Amino acid sequence: MSDSPRIPAARSTLAILRLLAARSGPVPASTIARELGLPRSSVYQLIAVMMDEGFVVHYPEDHAYGLSGLVSEIGTSALQSERLARLARPLLERLVRELKLPVVAHLAVLSGADVVYAARVQGFRAPTTVSAIGVRLPAHLTATGRAMLALLPAGQVRALYPTRAALIRRNDDGPASLGELDTLLAETRARGWAVEEGDVTAEYGSAGASAVDRNGYPVAAIGLTFRLVATDAQGRAQLGEAVGTTADALTARLTGRG
Repeated sequence: MSDSPRIPAARSTLAILRLLAARSGPVPASTIARELGLPRSSVYQLIAVMMDEGFVVHYPEDHAYGLSGLVSEIGTSALQSERLARLARPLLERLVRELKLPVVAHLAVLSGADVVYAARVQGFRAPTTVSAIGVRLPAHLTATGRAMLALLPAGQVRALYPTRAALIRRNDDGPASLGELDTLLAETRARGWAVEEGDVTAEYGSAGASAVDRNGYPVAAIGLTFRLVATDAQGRAQLGEAVGTTADALTARLTGRG
């Protein structure tokens, strides 16, 4: 005789996962309880365990829950980017709102040796940037890319640039070799966030910081782009700290910690 009827918590957990997998967006706990016929207190308890184990993430603004990247049903890169964008967008909006500066906030993910932009929030009178959703740029030229590359093992960074004697550059700026990139990434790790000044677009600068998953892997980065003439060194450092705080908030959402 099967033992499965004796472990209703396991059945309820799987039922919650199936329900979340079938939905395109996050689901409130009250909806989960109603549709599955479960006590709301039990739903909260089970979700807390699944969040602690990294299978479910919380969407605070929606008062709802969704599957994390650990679940294979949402493992494709397109859906992964959509999930990250949904989690990050409220943080980007808050970042732009609190800074009260003409900046563009964006979310980027690594795709090989490139970054792909997955979300974007533009502040009042913000500069026109190339960071439209879906645009790809060389990771080593962008602040978001450098933030993520800085958290990868050196061997993995080398694997992304296997045969390139010289790195792609724009405006004759940015690292020209792997040696220069290594130095730049070491500076990024020491600083705590990445910077670029005119490496992508002349007269524009960016600050970037990476969010990580439960294993410490850089899954996405938060970036801010601004006109260089609009800030001094102290102001740019404050922008770097702000973007780092926002990246930490995204990490907390991804991991269910903090």
